[in-house]
Amino acid sequence: MDKAKNKKKNLTPEGQFRLSLDNCSKTKDLSTAISLYESAISEPSTIRLSNNHFNSFLYICSNSFSDPSTKNDAIQFGFRVFEHMGSCNITPNEATVTAVARLAAATDDGDRAFELAKGVGNCGKLRTYGPALFCFCKMGEADKAYQVEEHMRSLGLQLEEAELAGLLMVSVENEREEKVYKYLHKLRMSIRSVSDSTAEIIQSWFGGEMASMVGLSIWDMDQVKEAILQNGGGWHGLGWLLGKGKWLAQRSQIAPDGRCLTCGEQLVCVDIDRTETERFAESVASLAMEREVHSNFKEFQEWLEKHSDYDAVVDAANVGLFQQNFAEGGFSIAQLVAVVKELHNRSNKWPLVILHKKRVRTLLENAGYRELLEEWINEKILYGTPFGSNDDWYWLHAAVKRKCLLVTNDEMRDHIFELLGSSFFARWKERHQVKYTFVKGEIKLLMPPTYSVVIQESENGSWHVPLAGEVVEESSRTWLCITRQASCESDNKQHASVVEASQVSELVQIAASCHSDSFTSQNGGSLNKCSGLAGKRKERSPSPTPSHSSLQS
Repeated sequence: MDKAKNKKKNLTPEGQFRLSLDNCSKTKDLSTAISLYESAISEPSTIRLSNNHFNSFLYICSNSFSDPSTKNDAIQFGFRVFEHMGSCNITPNEATVTAVARLAAATDDGDRAFELAKGVGNCGKLRTYGPALFCFCKMGEADKAYQVEEHMRSLGLQLEEAELAGLLMVSVENEREEKVYKYLHKLRMSIRSVSDSTAEIIQSWFGGEMASMVGLSIWDMDQVKEAILQNGGGWHGLGWLLGKGKWLAQRSQIAPDGRCLTCGEQLVCVDIDRTETERFAESVASLAMEREVHSNFKEFQEWLEKHSDYDAVVDAANVGLFQQNFAEGGFSIAQLVAVVKELHNRSNKWPLVILHKKRVRTLLENAGYRELLEEWINEKILYGTPFGSNDDWYWLHAAVKRKCLLVTNDEMRDHIFELLGSSFFARWKERHQVKYTFVKGEIKLLMPPTYSVVIQESENGSWHVPLAGEVVEESSRTWLCITRQASCESDNKQHASVVEASQVSELVQIAASCHSDSFTSQNGGSLNKCSGLAGKRKERSPSPTPSHSSLQS
């Protein structure tokens, strides 16, 4: 304690000033900060104000708006500090501009906030443009808000829920139905579930008169279905459907099989679209060829083109070494065979097994494994990656390129996956990754979810919006079920026997059927039992776009 007191006593005037200013920042003490500023400019020879000092004052100002008693003083003082900063020929940085943009927005001057933000060029962040965007949204100036968004997009800035909700709100208030549709889809792409405040904006649109007046009465259902297929499921993006008439927005829940308990609509597990898939596959291949021996990976790509009919790819090293960190542990061929056999039992197709050639050679030296592995190699079930290669590139590329399930417990957080830098990588994993475990000698595969917790637009034009909140099980999550009232009444008649008469008994059946998605089978015990599991590979029928839906049925 004495040392601390002595340290304060020994501080220089500048040090004492810095300490006092930091304390004002922590406590958001505007009046003391103003007094400090006045003392500093009255003694310029003692205290030389720096960029950090000015930013601290501006930070305190921008955090004093919420209190009506200090709002006006904070705005006036903030602009005074900023002008002083300019007279001292101190160049403002992004933090400075963000604070002053907030001052401008607090006076409802969105134009000045926007001009300030644009002044930092490519250094601008989401927070830099937020004041202008939110100001225009609050003032109902839709076109100016759209201009800010367009400028942000040109800088590569990704809007989050708050910004998108603001744009959705101003679009609803201005009855810009095409923009409402656009921002609903931007929310779908950006977040998994919406906050209560965003849900209220969505409900206000569907409960309004304009929403009841827009919508196609006639549309090409084949075109809609093709668009949904192209997009990876869960949306078509072709505009408002379901004709015209009042919408009905109701709170609902989704059964474990993905069926809405209010309207009966079947939700889906959403994949990345075809364009994203191709771009993703090219990105993986490009990075792989930069880091692998070019000819080796090229050879694999050519091999994969000739042998393409797989529904699943297996990260064999991950499976074989699972829970083998004990004294007698090693690569478990029994575990690998159990996974391979289980996948075959599900789809009647053999998966593609990726394993290092070095590991394959070692296993082939064991007479107990040789016949099985040679059969896998001959039947194109097993591909050995070259010596010195990273097998991650191989199994990831195969799974993406062939649109397969990927069996691995790898969380895919290593640096090679960070290199992909893809915003849709998480979505791809949710749809394609199959995790596993072994319980008392039995394999348990954890299949992808039946449906995605994300805004979904059905082929008939209805919407389902998941609400944010902690839930023990996804089946207890609250959703907004939004459909045309007339359509909903018709659906209720069609689903009466399901939703009303036998809802309870059906849910029991659904839970039982969904439990089978995490299926189990006997591992096979000893290695002698494993050696004859592969059998003969069946002739494959050509399939340009292999589907793995059969594995989840």
